[in-house]
Amino acid sequence: MVQCLRKKGHVVAVTGDGTNDAPALREADIGLSMGIQGTEVAKESSDIVILDDNFASVATVLSVQLLWVNLIMDTLGALALATENPTKELMKKKPVGRNEPLITNVMWRNLLAQALYQISVLLTLHFKGEDIFHVSKKVNETLIFNTFVLCQVFNEFNARKMEKKNVFEGIHKNKLFMGIIGITVVLQVVMVEFLNKFADTERLNWRQWAVCIAISAASWPIGFLVKFIPVPERPWFSYLKLKRLMFI
Repeated sequence: MVQCLRKKGHVVAVTGDGTNDAPALREADIGLSMGIQGTEVAKESSDIVILDDNFASVATVLSVQLLWVNLIMDTLGALALATENPTKELMKKKPVGRNEPLITNVMWRNLLAQALYQISVLLTLHFKGEDIFHVSKKVNETLIFNTFVLCQVFNEFNARKMEKKNVFEGIHKNKLFMGIIGITVVLQVVMVEFLNKFADTERLNWRQWAVCIAISAASWPIGFLVKFIPVPERPWFSYLKLKRLMFI
């Protein structure tokens, strides 16, 4: 049934919790499994796990905020970075083999540093934000959403230069990059301050905005400091393969 619907051009979502649901969950455009009663096979085959097993949570899963975050990280972010002009250093790099991993050790180092920071901050806001800032649950959720989006905006600057410490070098020459960043920030302000019902957000005061910006801007010094950590040229996953062979 899923295959027939997809062949006819429909976008198919499937929910399931049993092992027998795994093929349909994999075949669907979006597979949703149950987090409590669902089997491990079903969870691994799905794209989204509904943690509370409440089918009504699907409406929350498909909220406007999630779509906006996806647009920023995938579309606008990729477009902004794709406009970067090639540098002279590019021709000095060694050729990349066809079997080399797409994500290099340098990328993993930068990604892990930013991911650990963002996870730590967002979990702190999620569990302690209401007490720390003395705000309602709805305002705290908006703080989390706003902080996460701004973290991605600030981190786009870090992504410009994976190895160089000065990520602002030549940024004045790329007006399109700055334009996309500006559009993203303006749309985020509109989402938070004016489209409250549409985006399910609460308006923030200037102090709360300052907190969001300060937390997000910390990704710059983190990105700078982490580049002092040396990484081996050999891909990290090759060490795991070597250990497996040794055990075998």
